[in-house]
Amino acid sequence: MTLQETWQSPIAPGLSFYQATVGPRTSYPKLDGSRRADVAIIGGGYTGLQAAYNLAKGGAEVVLIDANRFGDGASGRNGGQLGTGQRWWPEEMEEKIGYERSKALFELAEDAKRHLLDFSAEHGIDIDLLPGQMNVTHKRSYKRDYMDNAEIAATRYGYPHMTFMDQAETQERLGSQFYLYGVRDMGTGHIHPLKLLIGLARVAAEAGAALFEMTKAKGFRQAEGKTIIETDGGEITADRVLIACNGYIGNLEPVTASHVMPIRSFIGATQPLDRFPQVLPGNEAVADSRFVVRYFRKSKDGRLLFGGREAYTADNPRDITQHIRRQITEIYPALGDINIDYAWGGSVGITMPRQPFVREVMPGVTSIGGYSGHGVMLSNYCGKLYAKTVLGNADELHLFRELNIPPFPGGAHMRAPLLFLALSWFALRDRF
Repeated sequence: MTLQETWQSPIAPGLSFYQATVGPRTSYPKLDGSRRADVAIIGGGYTGLQAAYNLAKGGAEVVLIDANRFGDGASGRNGGQLGTGQRWWPEEMEEKIGYERSKALFELAEDAKRHLLDFSAEHGIDIDLLPGQMNVTHKRSYKRDYMDNAEIAATRYGYPHMTFMDQAETQERLGSQFYLYGVRDMGTGHIHPLKLLIGLARVAAEAGAALFEMTKAKGFRQAEGKTIIETDGGEITADRVLIACNGYIGNLEPVTASHVMPIRSFIGATQPLDRFPQVLPGNEAVADSRFVVRYFRKSKDGRLLFGGREAYTADNPRDITQHIRRQITEIYPALGDINIDYAWGGSVGITMPRQPFVREVMPGVTSIGGYSGHGVMLSNYCGKLYAKTVLGNADELHLFRELNIPPFPGGAHMRAPLLFLALSWFALRDRF
């Protein structure tokens, strides 16, 4: 392992604020030669590294590979918001799967939140934690839903940290007249995601996991109860395999690829807002009610980190800042001329119902991904739960395995165009 200066990811556009502010970071070697493992893991994001750490700590021999550097995917480039519960509000989940399962999934997400914060504290990982998140809406028709959400969370789900905000409070706490109502959640917060990722890799290596960057998995075969992973640096033979590639699955494994779709999201980081103290004076993170979500927050050094795009595709815009600036100015007109010091993008892995995909895709091979923009907490915890299952301690992952996650329609050739049409329609509907 060696230290490297600022790294520019080759698989995502733009230098991120996160990459620019972590300083020199550890680089891990490329696999060179064949390896044997109890568990092989493909993907060096939160899921894979948490699984590697917990498996190695439990005595398993673990080999983890990533085609790029750890954190080049969503784990190191995301919006940093922890959120609460699952991707859907608990009352929406309740309508789909019933109260008992919805409550169990809500509690699992709360366990995930506690685990992330406790893990960071235990291992001395400074994640730039700031408290608070606000979910806000630009539609008057959503007022009752937002009022009910805070009440249901407290009375039916035992979560007293949410409060409904009327129009005056919403606009004061945002420093903007754009949104009308909201729910303020002081039981959660937001973080510097790459600092968490770098610390997690360090801890996994210290636990004894063998970690390899710049090592691409090219395919699988199975023989005599083992799975052999073919890579560009040698073969890995393992009793079990975890695929933790999320939106970067590509063509590696067809079942996962048919259920987890990559969509592009983009973030800009402005210069510090020293001259604009009215913008998010309480430092809460924000996510809005659009289907094509806009999400934003202030960093610990006072920059506005703003994410979103009018329509998602698999492509990159020529000028990320142009798209981001237009959306910032719509909400904060006074920031129309603010410098955007960093702008970057990456792929978010989504599923049809916006719930995680957890499945054994072939004997001994489990795939986990599709966190659908709600993965900072859940991806970390799913890695831990996978390790617990393998080590025979528990099987809480069944709560996700039992969810109905259908494949995207249209097959490999048509699913991306169909998704583009659907998301463009939702983006248009968000305007009205």
